[in-house]
Amino acid sequence: MPFSAVAVLLVRTAEEEFDPDSVTPGPLGFIAIFVLMIAVILLALDMVRRIRRTNYRAEIRERLEAEQLAAEAEAAANAGEQGEATDAPGETPGDGPDEPRG
Repeated sequence: MPFSAVAVLLVRTAEEEFDPDSVTPGPLGFIAIFVLMIAVILLALDMVRRIRRTNYRAEIRERLEAEQLAAEAEAAANAGEQGEATDAPGETPGDGPDEPRG
């Protein structure tokens, strides 16, 4: 019995087919798709802007780190050159308390 009900339903569905030329989304469907398209374009532009900003920040961070490492290396090199000429840290030869100044 259930199979006959399904068969009747399938036959009725086939008989009540609609005309595909008469079914259109109309102006409301066009407006909905247009609004959706504008929203997607705006989201894509915002995403590109955010990605670009993130890339610029990473690039600037890398430059600053490279400059900082270069400055530290230069300071270490300068300290190494000055360290050879000093007796103790912060003192140059002849600045000791035992030697007379004059």
